[in-house]
Amino acid sequence: QVQLVESGGGLVQAGDSLRLSCAASGRTFSMYAMGWFRQAPGKEREFVAAIRWMDGMPYYVESVKGRFTISRDIAKNTLYLQMSGLKPEDTAVYYCAISTSSRWRPPFALQYEYWGQGTQVTVSS
Repeated sequence: QVQLVESGGGLVQAGDSLRLSCAASGRTFSMYAMGWFRQAPGKEREFVAAIRWMDGMPYYVESVKGRFTISRDIAKNTLYLQMSGLKPEDTAVYYCAISTSSRWRPPFALQYEYWGQGTQVTVSS
């Protein structure tokens, strides 16, 4: 089992920045990739970004490219999402997730086995 704890969410104004963190514990040796998803009220969960754990290859949804940066600290088993230029449409609960499969394809939520509890990000206009 792997446990994930997100932090760093909050209420900010449009144009501000936030950094989300996701600390993993437990059977972390099984991690192949980690990702960030978000879910706004009344909407489906949406892929935001992901990173292949060992080589750091990042993947982003088009709407956040150039504004968000995903990174990881292998020694700390921690995933980050640096968000800048935040927009009201970025408002959502942000979840981190782990995939243990080498067949992992970044955008597909079903390919992530472990999920955090989520952290709220609210961007006011």
